[in-house]
Amino acid sequence: MRYSPISRFKGTLLGAFLGESLVFGGEIQFQGCLDLGRMAILGIQSLIALGKLNLDDWIEREQQESPHLAATDDISTKIIIATLPVALFFHENPIKLRQNLLRVLKIWEDDPVVRDGTLAVGYAISLALTEKLHPLTVIPQTISFLGETPTSIPKKLLRVQNLLEQGDGLSTAEAEFAREEKLSNTIAMAFYCFLSTLEDFRLAVLRATHNSNFQMQDVTPISSQATGAITGALSGAYNGTVGIPVSWQVLLLQRNSPAWGLTSFSQMLKLTDAFVAVWSGVYDLDLNAREFTQEGCEEAPLSVYAAPRVIRSR
Repeated sequence: MRYSPISRFKGTLLGAFLGESLVFGGEIQFQGCLDLGRMAILGIQSLIALGKLNLDDWIEREQQESPHLAATDDISTKIIIATLPVALFFHENPIKLRQNLLRVLKIWEDDPVVRDGTLAVGYAISLALTEKLHPLTVIPQTISFLGETPTSIPKKLLRVQNLLEQGDGLSTAEAEFAREEKLSNTIAMAFYCFLSTLEDFRLAVLRATHNSNFQMQDVTPISSQATGAITGALSGAYNGTVGIPVSWQVLLLQRNSPAWGLTSFSQMLKLTDAFVAVWSGVYDLDLNAREFTQEGCEEAPLSVYAAPRVIRSR
């Protein structure tokens, strides 16, 4: 495996956070961020607590956090980012991935474009984590995963494929997708920025947050942050934390500012570690010490052994 699962899990979530936090010029700022991942954190906490997807628990946590979720311009992007934990947790099995992404979407609005955007991003992340993502086939595979749909997302993804095959630059893609602030255009632009700079996380998110069109009335900082967050999640899943500039990671740790509703960035990293442990089936021996202690030998915990590939997650 090119990168470890924990590197890719952290890369996905850290990538989304950085993509949202970047402003023009590649600087990182936290004031004015949309907190796109606040709902994702609630989902991670639910999955950690129960070890499985439970919609009732997720809904209860969200109602306590934000009982009156407003239908703002960025709510569609928030929903897609909120489903990232589900995409990560079920990434090995495309059937379960699709089923559970559709299940969790029932928490929010029933919008076909949000549904297709969620499925497209989730499936691309699944391909990245299973090391099956190839730039020439990812878009046809994603469209096949979406199935029959009345939305324009498959057509716009095909347009992305054409732009990539023709070697068209960022300005051409912006002219194609940045004229209207629609979720389908945000998804298409994120896929373009990701796939056109597949091995370069830094360049992908800088292109996604490129603000050359901010003079136009139909392009806003909200669309830039949304595109950056989705691009960051895709590129982070593919390149892992190894691909994220060390200087950016150090800056986040030094500032240690609140992140997505958590008290600090360090807390976000610890939560991700716990999330990966639950996904992998690893027990916390400190919390479950009595389960693994031999009778009459309180200080000698049992060791558990297994042949390679025998122990499976879930």
